[in-house]
Amino acid sequence: MSDQPVLDPAAARPSIAFRFAVHVMPKAGILDPQGRAVEQSLPHLGVTNVNAVRVGRRVELTVDAASEADARATVERLAHDLLANPLIEAYAIETIGAVAADARGEDGA
Repeated sequence: MSDQPVLDPAAARPSIAFRFAVHVMPKAGILDPQGRAVEQSLPHLGVTNVNAVRVGRRVELTVDAASEADARATVERLAHDLLANPLIEAYAIETIGAVAADARGEDGA
């Protein structure tokens, strides 16, 4: 036996930050009161050629992972389990790209 500590190979892999956006929208056929309110307000602004307004949300997040596939799997899980209600909402994941460590807003604290 060696006196050297045994390192976990997964822990030794470098981590990269990946940026994603998750777009969450009501599913087709689901009532969208916010979209309806916006649509009903449009004529008051002189806009009469816009219809079928749907209002959703965009969530941006950065994931530290060994690969983009690992990061995307984390985002998939979060989108399905936390960010969207799969009964009434659909989501789409947009890959924004890898993020340099100094661009993450880390101050070293």
